[in-house]
Amino acid sequence: MALIEMTAHSPALEMETDFFVVLPEAAESLIGMESKTAGRCPTLYLLHGLSDDHSIWLRRTSIERYAAEYGLAVVMPFGDRSFYTDMHMGEKYWTFVARELPQMCRSFFPMLSPRREDTFVAGLSMGGYGALKCVLRAPDAFSRGAALSAVADIVATRDQGMLSTPGYWYDLFGEKDALPGSFNDLFAAAEDYAKNPRDPIGIYMWCGTEDFLYSQNIALRDHMRKLGLPLTYEESPGNHSWECWDRKIQDILRWLPIGKGGER
Repeated sequence: MALIEMTAHSPALEMETDFFVVLPEAAESLIGMESKTAGRCPTLYLLHGLSDDHSIWLRRTSIERYAAEYGLAVVMPFGDRSFYTDMHMGEKYWTFVARELPQMCRSFFPMLSPRREDTFVAGLSMGGYGALKCVLRAPDAFSRGAALSAVADIVATRDQGMLSTPGYWYDLFGEKDALPGSFNDLFAAAEDYAKNPRDPIGIYMWCGTEDFLYSQNIALRDHMRKLGLPLTYEESPGNHSWECWDRKIQDILRWLPIGKGGER
C-alpha cells in the first residue's frame, strides 16, 4: 500500500487542508502482507472523532493492512471539531467532505473508481455521525455508510450539555430551535431518505453496550427500522475505545460489497 499525506486547497473551506490517502499497489516484495489491485479501486472515506484528527486511524488501528486485502483505497480527511457540518459560524465541512473531497481525490488519483457503488463512508463517534449524515443526505455520492459508536442524536447531545458548551453548539448549528428536524438531525435525515429513496444505500451501525452513547444508537436503530431503511445493526460488550473500533473496522470492511482484492 502507498501512504500519501496531502495538503490541498479547498474552495469549500477557503483554505488549505490536510488528509491522508492509502492506495493499493501491486507489489510482490512486501513482507508480511499482500496488497492487491483490480482495475479502478473502491474508496472508503474514513472520518475521525471529536478529539482526534486525520492521522488517528493510522495511529490507533492497522487500517492500511486491513484495506490492502481488499484492494481498497482509504481517504482520511481532517474535519476539525465540525461534526462534518456547514457551520453556522465557521467553515463548510459538510460540503468539503460530502461533495468536494471525492471529486478532488479522483482528480489527483485516477485509479479511484468514480462510481457511487464503489464509494463508501465510515467513522467513529463524531465521525460516525458524519458518515450516517453523508450516506443519508448524499446517497448519490455514497452507496454505503457505516458508524461505530456514533453520536446518533445530535439534538439530545446538545440539549444534555454533552461534549461541549452552548457556545460551541451555537457556532455549529445556530439557534437552539433550528436543529431539531433540520438537515443536521439524523432522525430527520432518515425520514427524508425514506420518503425518497432515489439511490439504494446500505447502512451499518455498531455500538458497545457499555458506551455512553448506547441509548442514542438504540433510538436511531429503532427509528430506522420503523422506516424500513436497509440497516445492519450490531452491538456487543464494549465501550468508547480504540480496542473496540480496531476490531469493528475489520467487520465494516467485510460488510462492504467488495471481495478480497477489490472484486465486486
